[in-house]
Amino acid sequence: MLALAALLLSALLAPNPARAQVAADPAPIQFNGEAEEARFHALVSELRCVMCQNQSLADSNAQIAVDLRHEVLSLMRRGKSNAEIKDFLVARYGEFVLYRPQVESKTWLLWFGPAVVLLAGGLVVAGIVRRRSTQQRTKAQPGDPTRSTPANTPEDDQEW
Repeated sequence: MLALAALLLSALLAPNPARAQVAADPAPIQFNGEAEEARFHALVSELRCVMCQNQSLADSNAQIAVDLRHEVLSLMRRGKSNAEIKDFLVARYGEFVLYRPQVESKTWLLWFGPAVVLLAGGLVVAGIVRRRSTQQRTKAQPGDPTRSTPANTPEDDQEW
């Protein structure tokens, strides 16, 4: 009984990793002007939170997003351009940190893959429609003496 109580007490007192990952920004960011604020918000909305994976740095409340927002502002204040800031984060976290990765040979499938799949699907559907319309035209119609009637096939015997 004492061991069970000790186990429960240690579970309650142990840090909860899931709860520790989400944090409120303890020090709200103070901007030096509207231009800096606009640039900051535009930049963090183009960067992905490396932990949340489907949220931008602007939208995420994860502790790493808070830290990265402060890092981005620090880099901005050091005179870095948006491209230099993105390059710094890509070097640190990989292309995943960008919502719009660069168009390179290794990302062609990401950029053009959906269009290729859509085009291939359209070609398949067009081929099926063309084949069926050709089959409908070649079938003899009742009372048409100019067309020869094909022999009955197993498909013609079905009622559906």
